[in-house]
Amino acid sequence: MLLAIVKGSIVSTVKNEKLVGYKFMIVETIENGKPTGKHMIAVDGVGAGIGEKVLISTGSAARLGLDRADAPVDAVIVGIVDKNQ
Repeated sequence: MLLAIVKGSIVSTVKNEKLVGYKFMIVETIENGKPTGKHMIAVDGVGAGIGEKVLISTGSAARLGLDRADAPVDAVIVGIVDKNQ
């Protein structure tokens, strides 16, 4: 899992039928408490908003996090961070 911050959203009116109803978010990964400058697109599985810290699952675990094992996803937001220490 990765820690990231939501930077923005992507609007896609035409997409794979297995992704209809999901939002796409631009996230920047965080390492050692600091933004890395590395961005990725993640499917939002929890209703995250811009500026929130989130947990990202990648690879085959991402599809499971969406509960859609047949969806073409590589990264999904699986949690919103309330507090990190």
